[in-house]
Amino acid sequence: MTVARENHSAFERWRSATLAPFAHRAFALFWWASLVSSFGSLIQTVGASWLMTTIAPSPDMIALVQTAGALPFFFLSLVAGAYADTRDRRSIMIFSQLLQLLASTVLAAITLAGWASPWGLLGLTFLIGCGAAIMAPAWQSSIGELVPRAQIPSAVMANAVGFNLARSLGPAIGGVIVAVAGAAGGVGVNAVSYLGMSVPVLWWRPQGVRGTLPPEALGTAISAGIRYVRLSPHLLAILARCLLFAIPMAATPALMPVIARDLLGGGARTYGLLLGGFGIGAMLGALSSAALRGRFSSDRLLRILSALAFVAMLAISQSTNAALSLLAHVLAGSTWALGLASFNIAVQMSSPRWVMGRMLATYQTIAFAGVALGSWGWGVLADGAGLREALAIAAVAMLVSLVAARWLPVSIAGLGSLDPHGGPEVAPPKVEIHPSSGPIVVTITYRVPAQNAVEFVEVINELGRIRCRDGARRWSVCQDIDDPQFWVERFESPTWLEYVRRQTRMTLADTGVRDRLRALILGERGTVRRTIERPSGSVPLGSVHQRPEVLDDTSTPT
Repeated sequence: MTVARENHSAFERWRSATLAPFAHRAFALFWWASLVSSFGSLIQTVGASWLMTTIAPSPDMIALVQTAGALPFFFLSLVAGAYADTRDRRSIMIFSQLLQLLASTVLAAITLAGWASPWGLLGLTFLIGCGAAIMAPAWQSSIGELVPRAQIPSAVMANAVGFNLARSLGPAIGGVIVAVAGAAGGVGVNAVSYLGMSVPVLWWRPQGVRGTLPPEALGTAISAGIRYVRLSPHLLAILARCLLFAIPMAATPALMPVIARDLLGGGARTYGLLLGGFGIGAMLGALSSAALRGRFSSDRLLRILSALAFVAMLAISQSTNAALSLLAHVLAGSTWALGLASFNIAVQMSSPRWVMGRMLATYQTIAFAGVALGSWGWGVLADGAGLREALAIAAVAMLVSLVAARWLPVSIAGLGSLDPHGGPEVAPPKVEIHPSSGPIVVTITYRVPAQNAVEFVEVINELGRIRCRDGARRWSVCQDIDDPQFWVERFESPTWLEYVRRQTRMTLADTGVRDRLRALILGERGTVRRTIERPSGSVPLGSVHQRPEVLDDTSTPT
C-alpha cells in the first residue's frame, strides 16, 4: 500500500510539473495553435521531401530540402532575436505567419500545376524557413511572459511534446496525403495550418512592462547579444555542446527518405512510417523530461543522450529490417527531442530577460547551422561513399559530443539568480547632458589590504568581465606603484544613454560578485567618479565657472 501511495505521488508530481503551464490561458491557446501549425509543417516535410525524390532523386538533393528549411535560422536568427528583444514581439509573429502563408501557398500552386523544379522547391522551402526563423525567437522569448520563470522548463517541454505529437502523427498522415493527393496536397495543408496560428497571435495582448529607455538600434542590439555570449563561459559551453550534438544527429532526419527507399526498399508510406516513429520517440522523450530532469543534471542527461544517439544511428546504418529500423528511429527521435529541448532550457534559464531573445536566437543559429551543415555534409558523403557508410560515420561522430563534455560542462543558473537587481536608479548628472554625449568614463578607486590583494585581483577581473558583458568597454584595473594598497578600476560607455542602459542590466547573481569585492576592500565601497571626454574644440558642459567634465557621485551604482 505504501508503494502504491509513493507511485501515485510520483505520478502526481510528474503530472503537476508537465501540465502546470496549461493553467495559463494564453499559453494553452498558443500551444494548441502551435500544434496545428506543426502538423502542417510536418505534412509539408513529407510532401516536399518526396517531391524532391521524384524530380531530383540523388541523396544530396533530397538532403538539401532539410538544409533549405534550416539555413534561414543561421542567417536570420540574430536579427530576429535582436528585434524580439527591442521591438513588439506580437507584430513580429504576425509578419512571420503572413510570410509563411504566402510562400507555402505559392509552393502548393506551382506543385499542383506541375511547374515545380528542384531549385524552385528549395527556394520556397527557404522562404518558409525564413518565416519560421523570424517567428522562433519572438515566440520562445515570450514564454516567460506567458508562464512564471519556474515553469519555463515545463513550458519548453510542453512545446516539444506538441511538436513531436505532430511529428509522430503528421508524417503518417502526410504519407497518406502524398500517396492519395500528391505532393501538392501535403504542401497545401501546411498553407491552411498557418491560419490557425494567426488567431492567438492576433488575440494576444502582452502585459510585459515597457522599458523607459528607447530601443537599441539593430546593429547595437546584435553586437550586444554577440558580446554577451562571448563573455559568458557557461553559454559558450552550452552552444559548443549543442553544435557537436546537432551536426551528427542531422544525418537521421536528412537521409530518412533515402533510408526508406534504398535500405528498406519502401516508398512514401515507409518514409512516413519512419518519420512517425521518429516523432513518437521524440514525444516520449519530451514526456519523460520531467522525470529525467529530476533525476539527472542537465550535463549528465546530455551525456546519456549522446551515447543513446550513437546506438540508434549505428543500428539504422546497419539494419535492413523495417521493424528494427523503426525502433532505432524511435530511439533517435527521443534523443533528438530531449537533447535540443535540454539545450533550449539551459539557454533560457541561463539568460536574463533583457537579452533573452538574442540568446535564444544565438542558440537557434548554432543548432540550425549544425542541422543545415550536417544535412548537406551527410548527403554529400552518402552520395560519394554510400548511405550505410555515411550513417555509420555520423554515429561515430556523435561520440565526440560525449568526449567533449569533460571540457564543456553544461550548467544552469539558479532560479531567480538572473532576475533584475532592481537597485537604485542612476543618479542624474549635476549638469545637463544629451543622451548621445560621450564617451562616459567611470573610475573607481579602492583601498585593498595587502593580504587581500591576490583574491581582489581575481574578483575584480570577474567583475570586469560582467561589466564588459553588459556593455562597458576599455575596462582596466591598475595598482599604484607608490601606494600598493591603492587600486583604480576604469571603464567606458560610448554614450550617456548606453551608460544608463548598462546600469539596468545588473542581475541578482552579479551582486554576489560585488559583495565578494566589498569584503576585500577598506570601507563600504570604492570612490566613484563619472567623467565625460572633452576633445579639443568641444564646448564645455555647464558654465565656464563650473567643472563640467566631472560628474561626481559616489552613491551611483556602477
